[in-house]
Amino acid sequence: MPLVLMLHPREHCDMADLPDELAAELGVLSTHIVRHVQALPHISRAHVYRIGDGGAHLHIWFFARPEGQTQLYGSWMPVWDDLLPEYPADVADADAAIVADALVVSVGGRRSAAGESPQD
Repeated sequence: MPLVLMLHPREHCDMADLPDELAAELGVLSTHIVRHVQALPHISRAHVYRIGDGGAHLHIWFFARPEGQTQLYGSWMPVWDDLLPEYPADVADADAAIVADALVVSVGGRRSAAGESPQD
């Protein structure tokens, strides 16, 4: 996939354990992430998944479906990710930076460097 992003709370909890305030924030953040991913010129859709059955920490995944690749419709897209040729890392990194910067503008906070834990 051209872009795969993950959103998770800093607190150790699963979906059913989210306090209402974090649940509301999850909805807003997810919606903004989808908007920003789908605004990329070569992306036609952002798929959103909750993966990690049995895990005690919530992870929400965002997979960007490339424009013109209709064979990737539906819930099998994460499986296709392992089968497709590797996407250029520099393009994926640039796309992730665009989405992160747009997210900061639309909802606030700051973008962290790779490997850094965000504080805002």
